[in-house]
This record gives sequence, structure tokens and C-alpha cells, in this order.
Amino acid sequence: MNDKINQDSINKALWAACDTFRGTISADTYKDFILTMLFLKYISDVWQDHYDGYKAQYGDEPELLDEMMKTERFVLPKGASFYTLFQHRHEPGNGERIDQALHAIEEANGTKLKDAGKSVFQDISFNTDKLGEEKQKNTILRHLLEDFAKPELNLKPSRVGTLDVIGNAYEYMIKNFAASGGQKAGEFYTPPEVSELIAELLDPQPGDSICDPACGSASLLMKCGSKVRAHHNSKNYALYGQEAIGSTWSLAKMNMFLHGEDNHKIEWGDTIRNPKLLDKNGDLMLFDIVTANPPFSLDKWGHDEAEHDKFSRFRRGVPPKTKGDFAFILHMVETLKPKTGRMGVVVPHGVLFRGSSEGRIRQQLIDENLLDAVIGLPEKLFYGTGIPAAILLFKKAKNDDKVLFIDASRDFKAGKNQNLLDEASIQKILDTYKTRTSADKYAYLASLDEIRENDYNLNIPRYVDTFEEEQEIDLMTVRAEREQLKTQLTKLEAEMAKYLEELGYGR
Repeated sequence: MNDKINQDSINKALWAACDTFRGTISADTYKDFILTMLFLKYISDVWQDHYDGYKAQYGDEPELLDEMMKTERFVLPKGASFYTLFQHRHEPGNGERIDQALHAIEEANGTKLKDAGKSVFQDISFNTDKLGEEKQKNTILRHLLEDFAKPELNLKPSRVGTLDVIGNAYEYMIKNFAASGGQKAGEFYTPPEVSELIAELLDPQPGDSICDPACGSASLLMKCGSKVRAHHNSKNYALYGQEAIGSTWSLAKMNMFLHGEDNHKIEWGDTIRNPKLLDKNGDLMLFDIVTANPPFSLDKWGHDEAEHDKFSRFRRGVPPKTKGDFAFILHMVETLKPKTGRMGVVVPHGVLFRGSSEGRIRQQLIDENLLDAVIGLPEKLFYGTGIPAAILLFKKAKNDDKVLFIDASRDFKAGKNQNLLDEASIQKILDTYKTRTSADKYAYLASLDEIRENDYNLNIPRYVDTFEEEQEIDLMTVRAEREQLKTQLTKLEAEMAKYLEELGYGR
């Protein structure tokens, strides 16, 4: 099957493959199996495609072909390909064979699929009791291998074309798992429109180092990288990230690999309790761009250790025990380069106005003139929560001592369960941010003195007045309309009585 295929066909075939698991285990569990199998199928198809290409060019010379394949971006050990697993699918032990294949691929590809000793497939096992007893598990995995062997999921480059097709399919699957994943969904994925907006606002440049300290599946991080390629035709940038959840860290690593992002470093661990992105002196690394969509108001974020933080991240104050929003903000601010550092972070609205320790931290950041803009977003944009959020933009070297407030909360395309930021809404925000001017009922450029007068409260309605005056009601017109309606009603009642009488109901 050598015909070209469109993105939608691949996406639909992948989503249909999930039927193998539905009703047996939860989506939160089977997403790892589906996404890992997509990864294995893709690298097997690429390897086979290139091997067949060399074979057609140089003939059936196994030693020469093996030598040619050593120049590939990755290594696929013998016996570890999807095709071998598919051939043996009717035999017992599918789970064990798949796990062994993944382990062999990991070992053969060194740092591409590992970071600091942690391997990508460490938290993913196909040989698990979650799939039921041995016989049931073997049958489910046989169905899964057969799903991915279908012609629609022939992912060979000679058929699907660019690498982006696979990266996009991966993103599509992650998005769908997030959309159907309930409360935990937002933990690993930022909606693509929000990632697009943040990446454009931060305007990454060639040579920039870009970091997401709560990177999830790395979608936001990679969106920033893609902007350097799109706007400057350059791959001269470096991506850094950290993720606390092991299986999500694995998704990020595979996501990077499938998008061809080899210049990256994604660490596994808790950014607040144990930051891993350190320089050779053991200090926090500094970046040109830091961006994140951290978990909203995280409970048990590491309050007890914060007071004695060896990196002094909480010198402006320790955030409350049950709300970790400012813990992430303070960590991010500390990792900005002194001249080029700029930052975008997604926060719940409470961050803008809550008092006590959060109020004192907010005051410090504003007095230091680090806050650049506050952008209010529509509700129901994020997976797993209906609450509206805001984007805070910070800059280390600002050109003025003002803060731009934008109220974009009413600009969205309504969806069934999820609202969307459309292109026009994104462009309006970008244009307003670039011109940095006030706009009636939409944006206001506030001085630091105005913010101080508001007791450092950043609640957007304090600065952007969106109140719409109701039109004055002409009571005489209303009275005339009422009299007219009364006359019409009397006439209709008389007609109705006449009809009823004709039908014999009038007596």
C-alpha cells in the first residue's frame, strides 16, 4: 500500500485501536500502551523503509546493508522490530516479548531514550496484570498488534511523507486522552491553541535556551522550538524540561524523538523539591525563555522544605502550604537569564488577588518591575477544569515600568465540552501585546503606582472596564406596545370563542 495518506486517516485508525482496551482498563492506563506501540511501529516502519531503499539501490548484500543502516538516527536491534512481534502474535508471551523488544531498543540507543539513568520504558510494561490473566492479556495484545498492522497504519516515510505526520498523530492522541481524561487530564497536556499563543508571545530567537520546569508531554516546549524554525528557519535552540510523573516523562521523551528534536534534555523529578536542571557548579541553570502550565493550586507541593531551600528560590516569601502556584512562579523567575530572560506561565485567577503570603510575593515581584503583562483567558479552555485561567508574562529587562492587562475572556469559539481560542482571538492578543497600548473594554496599560493604589491586586476587572451600559428604556413606547398587544389578544380570544362555538363547545 504505497498511496499517500492524510493526517486524518492516521488519527482515526489510531483512535480506533483504542477499542482493544476500552471496557478492560481505563484510558489513563491504556494511553501509555497505545502511544508506546505507536512509537515502536513508527521506528520499525522507518527502519524497514530505509533498509528496503538501500536494498533496492545496492542489492541484497546483508553486510553492506547493515553498515549503511549504522548511519540512521536510531538503532533497531534484530528481533526488536514490530514485524517480529507481529509474526509471533499467536504464540504465548506477547507481553514479555514486547517488553524485551522495548528494552533492547532502549539499550541500543543510549542517551536518546534515557536521561540520568532513567529509561523511557521503565514505567511502561505490556506484561502487566492490569490487562487480566495471561490468556486474556495475550489476546488483547494480539489484537493490538493486529490493529497497528492494518494498512492504514503503514507509517513508512515513503508513504506518509514528513516526520510531522507522526508527531502530529502523537499530539492528536495525547490531546484526545487529555480531553477524555477527567480531573487529571490537564496534568500532561496544554491545549495547542494556548501553547501557540504563549510561544508567539515569548517570541523565541535563534540561540535561545528554552525551559519548561513542569513539561508534561513537552507540547508547549516543542511549540516554542517550532517558532524558531518557522520564523527564522533555524534549528539553533536548546530545549530543557523537567517532569515529576514517570510515565508522563516517558511521553515527553518519545514525543521529542518523534518530532526529531534531538537537542533536548528532559529530566525526571519534582522541580520544586528536587530541581535537576543544574549547571556544573550545582546552581540552577539559567534560560532565555522559561514557560509552563503547572498544576493549578497544587496541594503538598513541598512547603516544609521551602524555608531552607538551598537555591534561595523563596526569598520573596514561602507560598501557602496547600497552594503551590507561586512555588512554580518563583522557581521560574529564579531561572531567568538577567538580560534576555522572559517567562510565560498559566495560572488560576486566584494568583492575581489572593492575600497573605501570596499577596506579599506578588508585591515583591511587581515592585521589582518583573511583571510585564496579565492576560485573562476564556473559561473551559483547559482539560480537566472549567475554570478560566490567566497568562502571566515576566521579563528580566523591561523597557518601561508598566503592566499590560488584557481581558480576552469573551473571545473564544464555543465547543460542546471545551472552548477554543481561534486564530482571530490569538492574533488580537498578540497585536495588543506588541503595540502595548490600552484598548476600550479590552486592554489597559497600568503604571506601577496604579497597581500599588489597588493594593497589588491584579484582578483584571480593576483595570479593564468591560461593563456594557444597557440602553435606556422608553416607557411611553413600551406602554404603546402593551396597549397594542392587549388589543390583539382581545381580538384573538373573540376569534377562538367563535371557532369553539362552531365546533359545539361554546354552550
